Amino acid sequence: MTRYGVDAIIIAAILAIAGSWLIWTFSSNDWIRIPVTLLLGLILLFTLNFFRDPERETPEGENLIISPADGKVIRIRTIREDEFLKEESVEISIFMSPLNVHVNRIPISGTVRYYRYIPGEYLVAFDDKSSLRNERTHIGIDNGRFKVFFKQIAGFVARRIIAEVEEGLTVKAGERFGMIRFGSRVDIFVPATAVIKVSEGDMTTAGSTIVAEVQ
Repeated sequence: MTRYGVDAIIIAAILAIAGSWLIWTFSSNDWIRIPVTLLLGLILLFTLNFFRDPERETPEGENLIISPADGKVIRIRTIREDEFLKEESVEISIFMSPLNVHVNRIPISGTVRYYRYIPGEYLVAFDDKSSLRNERTHIGIDNGRFKVFFKQIAGFVARRIIAEVEEGLTVKAGERFGMIRFGSRVDIFVPATAVIKVSEGDMTTAGSTIVAEVQ
């Protein structure tokens, strides 16, 4: 379990235990007691599943760009990125459903040169406008040879983005840095000269899947 979800797990466990005790203490109707108990148990299981945090083996290589998120690649396109890279780049958008692992990981080793938190709306994460209007963080990393820019974007039910990074921080590819709670998306912008290793529709694993390789 990730430490980012300790509070939510405790709340879900208290609700499941207290709710079950109350319904079995003050109701004698099994048609009410059993469904309510099952529902509370499912909520607890969903919470535990959502905040799972398995270990990952990260491929080594200074030219490799690793996926920052578990999920499905919903878009790959060439676009000019003017906030951090300030050049033509390839954008890879990864959608995380509530069933995916939501702990995010650093895509390349290097130094955080850019960090910005932007409050906003909560459109569905696969909506194109979500990258411009939703709550999000913008993070830029420079490894001395090339730079990578990525965004944590809150989704329709997400209400909290965690990003434990700051400008000047030295980071390592594959290490945990935060998460987006309850459905979300990550967009990563890589140099236009990079060889893209994923396709639209592919499933990625944070900290393990190589999304691009810089020649």
